[in-house]
Amino acid sequence: MTKILKQKNKSKTMSELSKNENIFYSEISELLKQARSVAYKTVNTIMVQTYWQIGKRIVEQEQHGQNRASYGDYLITNLSRYLSDTIGKGFSEANLWNIRQFYLAFSDFTQFSTHCVENLSWTNIRLIMRLDNKAEREY
Repeated sequence: MTKILKQKNKSKTMSELSKNENIFYSEISELLKQARSVAYKTVNTIMVQTYWQIGKRIVEQEQHGQNRASYGDYLITNLSRYLSDTIGKGFSEANLWNIRQFYLAFSDFTQFSTHCVENLSWTNIRLIMRLDNKAEREY
C-alpha cells in the first residue's frame, strides 16, 4: 500500500513539474515573441526614415541645375544598379521612384513624424502617398 502511495505522489510531482516546465517554456516563448515584435517595429521605423532621407537626397541631386526629367531617369537607373550590386535586393528602379515620391508626398519631416507615418509599413505608405488629396494623405 505504501508503495502505491509513493508512486501516486511521484506521478503527481512529475505532473506538477511538467506543468511548471510548460508554463516556463510558454513564458520564455512569449518574451521572445514580444522582443521580435519590438525589433520588427524598430527596424521598420528606421527603414522608413532611411527611405525618406534617400528620397530627399534623390530630389536634391536631381535639382542641381539638371533637366529634371532626363537626369531623374538617369539618376534612378544608375542608383538602382549601384545599390543592387552593393547592397542587394530592394532597390529596383520602381522602388527608388516610390522612395522619391515618398519624400515629395511628405517633404516636411516634422509632419511626417507627427502623423505616425514612420510607424506604418512601407506597403501602407506607398498606398497613402498615392492619394491625390493632401488632406486625405495627412489623415
